[in-house]
Amino acid sequence: MGKVDATGDGRRATGDGRRATGDGRRATGDGRRATVLLAARSTVALHRLLDALPALSGDDRITRLFTLVPGSDFDADVLSAIDGAGGRTVPWSEACGRSYDLILVASPKGDLRLLHGRRVLLPHGAGYSKSIPGEGSDSASGLDPAHLAPESDGTAPIVLHAVAHPEQVARLAAADPRAADRAKVIGDPTLERVLASRPQRERYRAALGTGARKLVVLTSTWGAESLLRRHPDLPARLAAHLPYDAYQLALVAHPNEHSRLGACELSARLAPALDAGLVLAHPREDWASVLIAADALITDHGSTALYYCAAEDRPVIGAYQGGTELIPGSPMDTLLRQVPRLGSAEALEESLAAYRPGTGRAAAQAAFAHQGGALHRLRSELYALLGLTPPPVSSPPRPLPAPRPADRTPTAFDVTAEVAAERVRVERRPAGIGAPGHHLAVEHGPAIEPLTRSAGLLYRRPVSAAPHQAGVSWTADGWARQVLSAYPGCRSAAAILPSGRCVLRTRGHEQPYAVEVEPRREGGRIVRADPAAAASAVHAWLLTRGAPPASPTRLTCLIGERAFDVLLRAATPAETAEPV
Repeated sequence: MGKVDATGDGRRATGDGRRATGDGRRATGDGRRATVLLAARSTVALHRLLDALPALSGDDRITRLFTLVPGSDFDADVLSAIDGAGGRTVPWSEACGRSYDLILVASPKGDLRLLHGRRVLLPHGAGYSKSIPGEGSDSASGLDPAHLAPESDGTAPIVLHAVAHPEQVARLAAADPRAADRAKVIGDPTLERVLASRPQRERYRAALGTGARKLVVLTSTWGAESLLRRHPDLPARLAAHLPYDAYQLALVAHPNEHSRLGACELSARLAPALDAGLVLAHPREDWASVLIAADALITDHGSTALYYCAAEDRPVIGAYQGGTELIPGSPMDTLLRQVPRLGSAEALEESLAAYRPGTGRAAAQAAFAHQGGALHRLRSELYALLGLTPPPVSSPPRPLPAPRPADRTPTAFDVTAEVAAERVRVERRPAGIGAPGHHLAVEHGPAIEPLTRSAGLLYRRPVSAAPHQAGVSWTADGWARQVLSAYPGCRSAAAILPSGRCVLRTRGHEQPYAVEVEPRREGGRIVRADPAAAASAVHAWLLTRGAPPASPTRLTCLIGERAFDVLLRAATPAETAEPV
């Protein structure tokens, strides 16, 4: 991690050899330069500062430095995050000994008075919706009068309050009229990145492996009233209830929870849901790209939901059961009073259907002004404070990177099946977190041996051979025969070929079958079913029928709320001999 050494008197010389003035402003002249310090006391504050950096991009007259403001319980990952962003870090002790042209912060807390320079306070979240115990009397987070009071010499602690909406100026005025005089409605730089990234929705869904499923995202703030503290098992209960081929689950946890627990502990607590395929969004940027990819949101009283509502008008469900933290009349309070509530995991579909279009968008409008123009407005204000002419070309908001997919993929499913003539409905749910079904379908190889030995259907997906294995492989039917011999409790074995067809052999049936799933065409798109799900449908149909069917046979298989045409026929010699 890079460190910057101060000059002997704690101040840097300007480009023309003149030192900074005592109040942190550089001497003027054609060679004028400026140093801006980004001071963060938590990871969430750092993320907000990073999102605002494009307002000062493309200007070699400005040096941007970072420092960690000590004193937060959630500062564990700040220095590594600065390093990951490629920032130069000034140790706090050195930062307090020099002057800066501007100091950007996204939280008014900490010993900021020890820093020398004019401060700009950027939005920390979507408005003032939440109160924190210990922050003044009934004050929203960020409005504690103790953090807004003038310094001992009478100077203002903050020269610019950059807020996202006029209502926030009114809230600021109620807390401290003098602070409101220095407030300007800028908008929200983080929202700018979200809005700029909306065209990337399909790319984000592809990165997550969502496919044609509905992506349901849970958002949890931090603290005693958060979703994860009150309902830590909700992600696992939803995974146990929702069919895997119809729904995908993701969780956006507040960065403070990541900092408080650490990745290892958080993953351990969420292990059942993660094993079932839950996507745990990274707190830096993935949270926002996951929101853009989402089809529905389940939220507590944290303001993350408002970014989702501002991006698109899709269903929102409340999962906050009341308490003392939510500020009455705030945008989140308005949203939660108007959207359906989640009574239980089993009632999710009913709650989704009850959402009224437009509700979320209205709440977001009450939290964010100047949508699409926040960076431009912030740029103008910052350059005015620096006394510099902005460069002729400004940097647009950077689109968000594609989110990381789930760390774990289920390799075993409890499958429920309903068979009626040539029509089969199957629903797969990750094994072990819900009730058993018609049969247990297990991926041979990746799954643990106890599940493999209990399987009614074993399937194998295509694998890329390592160089030393290039000369040895199973044929599709050879693997199926070997598996049925090794696991006498298994009734069927299905080898999925690279083409997406399956070679399926069922115990007691002389000939192996080929299973072909025809893709669906929906509005110019092609939707494909997971061949392993189709294998479960055929397996259930064959067991119900008993005797070998006439060949070929056409089935209608309902998988993930869609009907797919499936052709079942005798496998050709070429198919049975295909390497897998």
